[in-house]
Amino acid sequence: MTADVAGISGAPGAGSAQRTRRRLLLSAAAMILLTDLGTKSLAVGMLEPGHPVPLLGGWLTCELTRNSGAALSMGSDRTVLLTIVVLLVGAAVAWIGVHARSPWWALGLGTILGGAAGNLVDRFFRAPGPLRGHVIDFLAVGPMPVFNVADLAVLAGVVWLIALSLSGFPFDSAENPEPHAGS
Repeated sequence: MTADVAGISGAPGAGSAQRTRRRLLLSAAAMILLTDLGTKSLAVGMLEPGHPVPLLGGWLTCELTRNSGAALSMGSDRTVLLTIVVLLVGAAVAWIGVHARSPWWALGLGTILGGAAGNLVDRFFRAPGPLRGHVIDFLAVGPMPVFNVADLAVLAGVVWLIALSLSGFPFDSAENPEPHAGS
């Protein structure tokens, strides 16, 4: 592995590679956050609670709900605690993400960070008030619970990181993994 690709400080171009990975992390997070906020604004402006709008033959439904809890409305009586936990997890993902040497890991972590940020915006700025705000959910697939773009991003980011791990893409390397012996 070359010092330039690895991002070792002091090596020619190392800072540039690190800045590129940070830009990737932040760009992915910003794109997810803006998409989430935009779709939530559309949902709030166009949908009425209790009046689902079937799409794709009823397979996909737009249904406006406000979720005070986590996934599957778990912990709905612990909204402040959930907000603090998501804030701490988001900060940890951001910290890990800025230290990632792999652009693939930066992309996955940025996707998770953007999703967490999207739901945190709701927690801080939606009724009933700061740290207690309810998350806007509006997408339902079949009998599954209602979710939003931020939820999809977090799930996609986690699946992406699991796939990277299982495929042998190291977190601390900008290079593709070497094929295993016998491959």
